[in-house]
Amino acid sequence: MGIRIGRFQHKGIVHWGVVDQHTVWPIPESYPTLRALLAAESRGAQLRQATLAREGIPLAEVRWLSPIDHGAQVVCQGVNYAGHRQEGGYAPEKPSFNTIFTKASSSICGPNDDIIRPPHVRLLDYEIELGVVVGRVITGPVNITPENLCQYVAGMVITNDISARDVQIPQGQWIKGKSYRTFCPVGPYLYLLDEGEGDVMEDLELKLWVNGDLRQSASTSQLLFKPAETLTELSGVMDLFPGDLLMTGTPSGVALKIPKSFVRKLTGLILSDEKQMEMFVGRQLQIPAYLQDGDVIRATIRSPGDQVDLGVQESRVVAPSV
Repeated sequence: MGIRIGRFQHKGIVHWGVVDQHTVWPIPESYPTLRALLAAESRGAQLRQATLAREGIPLAEVRWLSPIDHGAQVVCQGVNYAGHRQEGGYAPEKPSFNTIFTKASSSICGPNDDIIRPPHVRLLDYEIELGVVVGRVITGPVNITPENLCQYVAGMVITNDISARDVQIPQGQWIKGKSYRTFCPVGPYLYLLDEGEGDVMEDLELKLWVNGDLRQSASTSQLLFKPAETLTELSGVMDLFPGDLLMTGTPSGVALKIPKSFVRKLTGLILSDEKQMEMFVGRQLQIPAYLQDGDVIRATIRSPGDQVDLGVQESRVVAPSV
């Protein structure tokens, strides 16, 4: 069985540590990045051994940081659940191609950090996603399968693809609308997979609440393009490195709701850009589910029997400071 690790701050000092139910056990060595840690520690056995002589710290006494740092690439899958495809105005069936985009790595923040709403953004949305962390250098095409997945994947983490819909949709700017600073909460725990444990990704429960109201609930068994298939595709396109992050898509339950007829209008074949913006924002502002200043987002990912538990991510939406 794999182990949970985390990056945290305690008494002003940043540590990596191994997490159990109530305690985090600091790792003696100091690693500046997750890539450096993964290069030094191939699997969890070494990390377990490294903590034996250390004194544990109660979880309540630490401030969790993102285990993914700003030096990592953040690659994302879009509309990768049938239900989310439908609420976005797409056919629910698996399409003929995988929708891939990126988020700026500077959007990464800790699992309990505030999400800062840009002053011009009125349609702020949430998207819980399973994050898959690359575990080895990939510089050419490889065939990744469920059987050899753990040779290429280090582990899993909770991510939230915060999105400014009034930038993403009317402007057609996915990267821009999803890359504002603090728009990618990650953590708290990174679950490092043991060899042969890749199938655990196939049945994880994703849940997200806003102010205690359950908004998203789904299983990774519903993913249309699975991690092995997606990483195989990406290997033919780009280089990937240990510590890079693949966000696998969000299930249904987001605030965004677009009817199919309006998707056709958004292509620009019928309405001008200005009219698209006016109609889209006007309709979406009538949906009360969009995030407001002061809202608290809570997210969890775990296996049905809690054998794998990636912790609790909790973020508050705030207005930018003047």
